[in-house]
Formats: sequence, structure tokens, C-alpha cells
Amino acid sequence: MGMYPLTLTPKTATHGIRRVWEWPVRVTHWVTAAAIVTLFATGLYISSPVFTSNGEAFNHFVMGRFREIHFVAGYALLFSLLLRAYWFFAGNKYARSGFPLFWRASWWKTLVEQVHEYLGVVRAPVRLGHAPLAGLAYVIFVGGLGLLEILTGFAMYGETNKGGFWDTTCGWVIPLFGGSFRTHMWHHMFAWGFVVFIILHLYLVIFDVFRYRNGLMGSIISGDKFYQEGDLDTDDWVS
Repeated sequence: MGMYPLTLTPKTATHGIRRVWEWPVRVTHWVTAAAIVTLFATGLYISSPVFTSNGEAFNHFVMGRFREIHFVAGYALLFSLLLRAYWFFAGNKYARSGFPLFWRASWWKTLVEQVHEYLGVVRAPVRLGHAPLAGLAYVIFVGGLGLLEILTGFAMYGETNKGGFWDTTCGWVIPLFGGSFRTHMWHHMFAWGFVVFIILHLYLVIFDVFRYRNGLMGSIISGDKFYQEGDLDTDDWVS
């Protein structure tokens, strides 16, 4: 899995700018982020209600409203991940960059090199697209945990309408996880995995912004990233 340095234009330039993230990548990033935060916040309330209202519950519908927001955010996460999965194949090479190639020794070598790079004190060549560590984190946490959250969440949602679409589609998840109660517990545990991911993600983004000065944070809004001579474009296999 080779890497190749960027060709700068004009020839006298030492820095450049390139459109890296297409709009579906940027939109799905923010929709997924907003959905995860909303799901976690409303999920905490659903599991342990802390707000109370005066009078009969049916006059206020507080829990029902939280559940409604929770389900809407769940649909947003589902459609966002589906669009991002589609754009993995339909988008440019940067949409596919960083994908973990576990079966290649060269991928593991690159991953170790990136970890050493983060532990170093000098600016090493950086990648214009996703780096191996970022790609691995997205696949495990966003893709893997996201899928588990969606399956367990809609399986529980299907319990309210036996024989309905979600009960038919995801109902098999509940016996697989050992029943309704255990499915609820696994659903909550998976949610805390997102907390770990968000903390690490924000730390590394801020770290990259101040260390590499490549406009990483702004690139997920504008789509453009800065680069300098010696930086690596992306993996050959996604070209």
C-alpha cells in the first residue's frame, strides 16, 4: 500500500489547498455527530428520568416527547450512515481513505508509524485524506457501534408494535442478546462507547489543528484542506 507526495502548483509554492471532503461526507459527519449527541442525551433521560411535571403525565407527555426525539435522531443516524456507506463507493478517493486493511502488513506498519508520529515532537508528513488511525476509529466506533446501536434500538422500538416493520426486521436481535432487558443494557453500554470515541476524536482533531496547521477542523465545513510539500496524498488503492 504505497503513499505518494503531493505535486504542488505552481512549482514555486511551498503550500497549497485542495478540495478533499465532498458535501455528502461533510453533511453526514455533522448529521451523525448531532444524532449521536441527541441520542445520548435523550437516552440518559429515558433510562433515568430527572425532570418532573405537575399534574397527570398524560397532560404533559414529557417522557413521550423525549422518546419521540430519540427515535427521530435514531432515524437520522440510520440514514446518515447509509448515505456515508454509499458515498464510500460513489465518492472521491478521500471518501475511502483510511479504510483499515487488517490483512496487509503494510497497513499495520503505517498505523504504527502514525502512532509514533503522534508521540513525536516534530511535524512528520501527514495525509491529506483519512489517516489509518482515523479510519480504524471510524470503522470500529462509528460504523461498528453505530450499527449495534441501530439494531438494538430499533429492535426495542419494534417491541411496541409486534409484527410491525421494525419487529420483523430487527426482532431477531432481542433473543440474540438474551432478551429484552439485556438488549436494553447492551444498548446503553454501546452508547458509552461513543463517549470514549468523542473524547479521543476531539482531542486528536485539536492536536492536529495546532500541530500541522492544515485546516483540519475547518475542512469538514468547507471541504478544503491545506498541505505543504512532502505531505502524502492518500493510499494508492483508493485512487
